[in-house]
Amino acid sequence: MSGWRMEAGFGVFPTSNLQSPPSPVGAPVYPIRFRGPCVYTHTMPLSVPAVQAALKEDGLDGWLLYDFHGSNPIARRLTGLDRGGKMTSRRWFYVIPATGEPRKLVHAIEPSNLDHLPGAKTIYSRRETLASGLTQVLGGLKRIAMEYSPGNNIPYISRVDAGTIEAVRQLGIDVVSSGDLVQRFEATWSPDALQTHRDASARLYRIKDRAFDFVRDGRRNGRMLTEIDVQRAMVGWFKEEGLISDGPPMVGAQENAGNPHYMPTDEQHRAIGDGEVLLLDLWGKLPQPGAVYADITWVGFTAAQVPDRYVQAFNAARDGRDAAVTLVQQAASAGRELRGFEVDRACRDVIERAGFGELFIHRTGHSLGTEVHGNGVHMDDFETHDERRLIPGTGFTIEPGVYSKAFGVRTEINMFVGPREATVTGPLQQEFVLL
Repeated sequence: MSGWRMEAGFGVFPTSNLQSPPSPVGAPVYPIRFRGPCVYTHTMPLSVPAVQAALKEDGLDGWLLYDFHGSNPIARRLTGLDRGGKMTSRRWFYVIPATGEPRKLVHAIEPSNLDHLPGAKTIYSRRETLASGLTQVLGGLKRIAMEYSPGNNIPYISRVDAGTIEAVRQLGIDVVSSGDLVQRFEATWSPDALQTHRDASARLYRIKDRAFDFVRDGRRNGRMLTEIDVQRAMVGWFKEEGLISDGPPMVGAQENAGNPHYMPTDEQHRAIGDGEVLLLDLWGKLPQPGAVYADITWVGFTAAQVPDRYVQAFNAARDGRDAAVTLVQQAASAGRELRGFEVDRACRDVIERAGFGELFIHRTGHSLGTEVHGNGVHMDDFETHDERRLIPGTGFTIEPGVYSKAFGVRTEINMFVGPREATVTGPLQQEFVLL
């Protein structure tokens, strides 16, 4: 092992009966053991034996990773080509079969682009040799996965163009979505990653509390605060807490809270008045490799009593959230397969019955990872029909909201699914915070 840098997803595995190595974000979903020698270079973040075990479990003959000029960032990450240093101006294909050695198809002017990966190499140049090469590397395979989503239901996964899918199908091969495979190898969290999420979550809750205290104290002292005042204070507290983010927190008062992605700016913001909803949406992670985001939303009200209409809207969102949480926890405890669209449906049904269905205008939740919108299953039967499974080792948000031109509310929590249990990783808001 001398000279090898052992990190998540890297290393040499030369002995039999090894547990599958972890993925870039975390360990594979299920403990998997392998037989026979398996030797891989330290630049490949994907375990071929783990992929092959998953393919067999899902009844697939192979996984075809394909990219042209950066068109498929998933394939580039999984093969390690996202790290730069190589020109990838031509089409390349990497086939991982359920059994046997992987196969590569690369262009003659970029023949070494996949040399860091295991497998036999076929080189093409003319379009005729591309066609024959594709036939060769896919030989014997009948049902394969690609970054494809039927009807573009899941745009995060739909990365391969229709023409390439047609070219593969013309070989008599059935192409299915790699959505669940991508989850296993890009969206699962290791125990260390889960701890980074929990640490980030605790810090976000402290910042949220400080923000509400800041507004409450300002009102008590007769100071008229604006949305941008609160946002700037929160950005400072992010630095104190040692959190990083891809954007500043969302701070929306009253009608701006009714805009799900409102963001105050120096040019566009308003004062926080009396008797108004104040919505805070904040997300962040620790500044270290492999750290996973936390993402929460809470609402306050700048008076001693909240109008009934606002309470009804919040209660509908809260009860929908809790219905989704209960469904996920019951399914995890029972070992029952659950898909993203089912979680959205459970939440949305509650809000619709409360009379606010038309005002709930986005999906129920999104995957969390090293990016705030991760590559796992989303809780969605509204914007898309997400049929991906909730698999152990993944985390996501539950964040229903009710939005109108007059005001808006949202409650957002994070969940983590373990082998036989699912947990909420922070406190759940039960009523408006009075300011």
